[in-house]
Amino acid sequence: MSDPDNNERILPNYRFRFVILVAAVFFCALFSLGVGRFSISMPDVVMILISNILSIINASPIEETWDYAMNSVVMNIRLPRILAALLVGAALSTAGAAYQGMFQNPLVSPDILGASAGAGFGASLAIYLSLGSSAVTIFAFTGAITAVGVAYCISRLTKGSPILGMVLAGILVGSLFSASLSYIKLIADTTEQLPAITYWLMGSLSAATMSDVFYAGPLIIAGLIPLVLLKWRLNILTLGEDEAKSMGVNTRLLRVVVIVCATLVTAVAVAISGIIGWVGLVIPHFCRMVFGYDYRMIIPASIFMGGGFLLLVDDFARTMASIEVPLGILTAFVGGPIFAYLLIVNGRRS
Repeated sequence: MSDPDNNERILPNYRFRFVILVAAVFFCALFSLGVGRFSISMPDVVMILISNILSIINASPIEETWDYAMNSVVMNIRLPRILAALLVGAALSTAGAAYQGMFQNPLVSPDILGASAGAGFGASLAIYLSLGSSAVTIFAFTGAITAVGVAYCISRLTKGSPILGMVLAGILVGSLFSASLSYIKLIADTTEQLPAITYWLMGSLSAATMSDVFYAGPLIIAGLIPLVLLKWRLNILTLGEDEAKSMGVNTRLLRVVVIVCATLVTAVAVAISGIIGWVGLVIPHFCRMVFGYDYRMIIPASIFMGGGFLLLVDDFARTMASIEVPLGILTAFVGGPIFAYLLIVNGRRS
């Protein structure tokens, strides 16, 4: 990737670009409410939303020009899924951007410390034990947190570069949890448990409910807020360890906060969606291409661009074929070529 020193930290008209990005995500969300096998026009979608908002605040209702089925599809099926896609996409892309800044490596993704492997093991264990869908989410979240916690503890016992120690510890822990996952798949029932494990690992939002949104939303927002507040300190980390310390930054504390927050949002996202790759790797690069290399813009832009990207991918997942395509497959098909394009473009600029 090109060096930030050879580029403007923030590209011109970045505020205007950010407003356009936010507006585009908003209109994509409205558009997605009407897209599906049961198509609903945009005016009907808007009126259904207004009607439900008015009923919540006990205001005077408006005349209904739609039937109960349309209202149920929008409010009970598509709205929870769209909100979940926005939350998961924002969480994964922002965690990826934060990790890339902290590790000073543009090829880092949110699963660098083993969160995805831990979540996969936890979810597969819950499915193998037939504990129910709620337990799958809880076990996945616990597995992700445990994996990162173990990786961090191991890295504290190593000498030398703390960044290298965390990366190697993450690889080690991820390998152990991946091996454990493989063993569960080996002994799982091939008629019900193994297909369920495999489908969960490919990532999907088909089972997302409003309760998932209410559970995941506050946790993801709580993890994103510190990352947004600390975005300028990530700029200092890109200057190097010694330079950051000379400017009065407590690099160890900063890394702990970034790891905790990025791990929290990643764990919650993976717990409700399964493993979805490429979002946390590709979207931060796209943000740099549009807004520049300043993390004061990369972090906020990643929130909206990641949410919008996963929302559009989910629209394709539920409309492009007679059966729903797992999100992990589509993000790989879409993210791989985009990442290759970004590598080529940035390589020519450098």
